[in-house]
Amino acid sequence: MATKVTTKKPLTGNRRSHALNATKMKQKPNLQKKTINGEKVIISAREARTINKNKKAN
Repeated sequence: MATKVTTKKPLTGNRRSHALNATKMKQKPNLQKKTINGEKVIISAREARTINKNKKAN
């Protein structure tokens, strides 16, 4: 089972129509399952990019 590492939560706000009607909405973070050092973790896509970037730099 993958462990959740990230602390990201959904972003909330309003959708606005041309008539300025407000409807509640949520944007969920882009969570991915990745294997890091043999351990399955759930991280955001942005965090996965940063990890890959730092691996290539070393």
